Amino acid sequence: MRTALLVLSAVAMGIFIAWVGITALRAASGPGPRPRTEPEDVEELEVFLVCGECGTELRITRLGELQVPRHCGEPMRLERRAPGG
Repeated sequence: MRTALLVLSAVAMGIFIAWVGITALRAASGPGPRPRTEPEDVEELEVFLVCGECGTELRITRLGELQVPRHCGEPMRLERRAPGG
């Protein structure tokens, strides 16, 4: 009887430790992948990324999930200009 109680408590502790470990790993792994956004065609809007240091410009024709790049060590700024300007 005593041995069965010892084995049962060891199995219960093992299950509890495994549950805590799996829960911790799920919490550390994050919420999962974000939903993918479809790129939007912005060619007619004349959107540019401009470097404030040297003036380098990148024209944006399709805009998805924007991550502002760095140029000359500084983040580029987003500018929207009038069409034809």
